Amino acid sequence: MKQIIAVDIKTRKVGLAQCKTDLLVLGRFSDAAGVDKDVKALDEKLGGALGRVAKLGDFAGKAGTSALVYGDGKIPARRVILIGLGEQKKVTLDTIRKAAATAANQAVNMKLQTLSLALHQAAQGKLDTAEMGKATAEGAYFGSYRYDEYVTESQNGRLGALKVEVVDADAGRLKSLNQGLGDGAVVGRAQSYARTLANRPGNVINPPALAKAAMEMARATRGLRCTVFDAGQLKAKKMGGILAVGAGSRSEPRLIILKYTPAKKPAKGLPRVALVGKAITFDSGGISIKPSADMDQMKLDKSGGIAVLAAMKAVAELGLPVDVWGLIPSAENLPSGSSYRPGDIVTTYSGKTVEILNTDAEGRMILCDALAYAARQKFETIIDIATLTGACMVALGQYKAGLMGNDDDLIAQLRRAADDSGENVWHLPSGDEYADEMKSKIADLRNTGGRWGGASTAAAFLRQFVGETTWAHLDIAGMDILQKATEYASAGSTGFGVRLLVTYLMNLTR
Repeated sequence: MKQIIAVDIKTRKVGLAQCKTDLLVLGRFSDAAGVDKDVKALDEKLGGALGRVAKLGDFAGKAGTSALVYGDGKIPARRVILIGLGEQKKVTLDTIRKAAATAANQAVNMKLQTLSLALHQAAQGKLDTAEMGKATAEGAYFGSYRYDEYVTESQNGRLGALKVEVVDADAGRLKSLNQGLGDGAVVGRAQSYARTLANRPGNVINPPALAKAAMEMARATRGLRCTVFDAGQLKAKKMGGILAVGAGSRSEPRLIILKYTPAKKPAKGLPRVALVGKAITFDSGGISIKPSADMDQMKLDKSGGIAVLAAMKAVAELGLPVDVWGLIPSAENLPSGSSYRPGDIVTTYSGKTVEILNTDAEGRMILCDALAYAARQKFETIIDIATLTGACMVALGQYKAGLMGNDDDLIAQLRRAADDSGENVWHLPSGDEYADEMKSKIADLRNTGGRWGGASTAAAFLRQFVGETTWAHLDIAGMDILQKATEYASAGSTGFGVRLLVTYLMNLTR
């Protein structure tokens, strides 16, 4: 199978007017009063071409826009592209990240070999330089990603590798950029890894195949160990939620447990953290079957579990001094003669019983077993992530993930991580009033609530399985996929959650 594009990113000390490259990338604010001396020197060599683009009104620096100027032998760079950064007062790290992604996306489309980024120069003094280096690397990986491993004949002849460099003539700035660039490359590679696994279809990735991928990843990553509970072990441990959801498929369910042991002793005062991710490798809805329209996208119902898998990979490669486990319950939800049914009562790992009203409310059934298992391991903090409810998409669209939990400090930490990582969240309620809707008359709980507030009632259901542990839930339904290509990314899996979870853990150690 074809490999995803290999991205190599580094820094280079060079002035803009002396930079030899296929594509030199500059950022420009819509309300910028002038340009720094390096850009001015470059424009002079281009005969004022960059200035004319602005004067003609062809490029105003609006976010998401760009303008291309050819070097024509006047400068070593074959092309220069201006990318809009929007208003200066609104600039964030995600502005830089998306601008880098836009440039990398265009470089791949144009089949270029080298890409030189100087986006940080426009925002110098407004954002931390090291953090801009990190965001630039993350953006370069995100924008250059393509999923075409099953295309036997490349229709566009895209190249197999892209060399990316962050350029600056100032040695001090390069040193600061390098501090973040390496971390950004680790996170960027992990997110690309997540996107590839998530994009793979159900006939390639089923629960045993996902478990195998996790084992292989752990063997190749220092500090990680992987344990897998197969169907027999799930039965022995009475994990009835996972077993019920997987009962209709010939591919038996699994619980994947990744354990990270830092080389250095974790810093004092840091919590032991469990990341729990839903991995339904294909979700037909089971007996409560989904409509056929867009059912092919249900291969992405494993996105939460994949985000945890990739986040654990990044945490280990970064060597973060924090004790983290990743728990990934995985099943395939299919209708058959052995499927669980509406009306069934399932006994979960916690001992709580659940009345099944809808077999398409399956994510919470596998998560509840993994959450209860994490709580019994005495983790101080548990964070779960899942493509859980269509109701969250109704509430928030495809712009933000739902964030719910039982601890204000953890909510604040995740909101900060969302701001830093550019993976946006919105805090939603999940209190006792929502939990009351999940009570059953013939069991402890039921697996669906009423018509309204479905994201909040689902979170309230999950809350019943963590006890007093500090807990947060991320509902990433709608954030897991780009339905169509944008100026900064190709269509398909986004790998949402990888940057968010890793950033949260990085922030803990600072």
